[in-house]
Amino acid sequence: MLSRSNTTLVSHFDCPGGGQVWVENGIMYVGHQRPTSGTTIVDVSDPANPKHLATIDVPEGWHSHKVRVSNGIMIVNHERFGKAGPDEFGGGLAIYDVSRPSQPKLITKWLTKGGGVHRFDFDGRYAYISPTAEGYVGNIVMILDLADPAKPQEVGRWWIPGQWTGGGEQYPWDNWVPPRCHHPLRFGDRLYVSYWHHGFFILDISDMSKPKAISGVNTSPVYPHPTHTCLRIPQKLRGRDVMIVADEDVAKLWPAAPSFVWVYDITNEQMPVSIATFQVPGLDIDGAPQPPMTGCHQPSERFHGTVIPIAWFAQGMRLVDFADPFAPREVGFYMPDAAPGAERPSSNDVTVDDRGLIYLVDRVNGVDIIETSAFS
Repeated sequence: MLSRSNTTLVSHFDCPGGGQVWVENGIMYVGHQRPTSGTTIVDVSDPANPKHLATIDVPEGWHSHKVRVSNGIMIVNHERFGKAGPDEFGGGLAIYDVSRPSQPKLITKWLTKGGGVHRFDFDGRYAYISPTAEGYVGNIVMILDLADPAKPQEVGRWWIPGQWTGGGEQYPWDNWVPPRCHHPLRFGDRLYVSYWHHGFFILDISDMSKPKAISGVNTSPVYPHPTHTCLRIPQKLRGRDVMIVADEDVAKLWPAAPSFVWVYDITNEQMPVSIATFQVPGLDIDGAPQPPMTGCHQPSERFHGTVIPIAWFAQGMRLVDFADPFAPREVGFYMPDAAPGAERPSSNDVTVDDRGLIYLVDRVNGVDIIETSAFS
């Protein structure tokens, strides 16, 4: 049953379940979790009355569950979904002109070998992506230049030594989970990269053609959840540089309590130090295993001040204040009803627009538009 604290539901937009939601200039973009639904574009200039503008579909066997928009350019991923699907469609990125959001126009498709692209960041010029690539085991880090969106150009790539088996590197993980770049996020001349059950890495991209590893940490040998997102806080907190690291409550290496958020002090970026964690109050009482998709998933990559909305799967959306990074605290939450046919909520992604409205997409169905006073 819907419950909330310091939040108010403005409206609900009914659509297939989503993997990511993004809002730019009063337009909402939803990347859908399951084919054949690809991307839905919605006018939310009046947030109480969202209006459908356009839908882009994908074939069975491929999904397009991530979307980012900047400078009138929309990028969506194409990633293999299961083992079926036409090979000729191919994995990669589709690049659209959305200067008229009701009439998205495909500019080009950038193709890669293998399963395609998972998550990515996009600043209007460069895309920081996690593709599969020929000769590599698992996804790697890649930077694309979209100065000419019709002709994306690879600028640089990075991988964990051992992934490039096609280049003769010895593969050292026969007794471990294969490496997989999950999600690069840029801040300044750094990339903060989650690498699933291989932890996270901080990369120096001051020379984008030659990304260099500064440091890395892997908690998976002790905590069985994969590293999902590394979110750098732009301002100093208590005089320290801080990064929020979300573990995803899926693909656990053994049965475990729900995943949570780590707080790292990266003031000395050669030596990241965990200084705190945050778990939804009362969720993990005794450390006993709980079903997957009970705990943490994805923080909003946009936020105001020190309060970050976080999609927490079956726990809805949590508003967490990191003003004191040594003691993060919950300052509000929004727990939606379960989607039709589902046993519980599955809050998959969350974002914030320039009006301070929050957009929460459910993995099964729909987007909730939410107000809060927590940002003021």
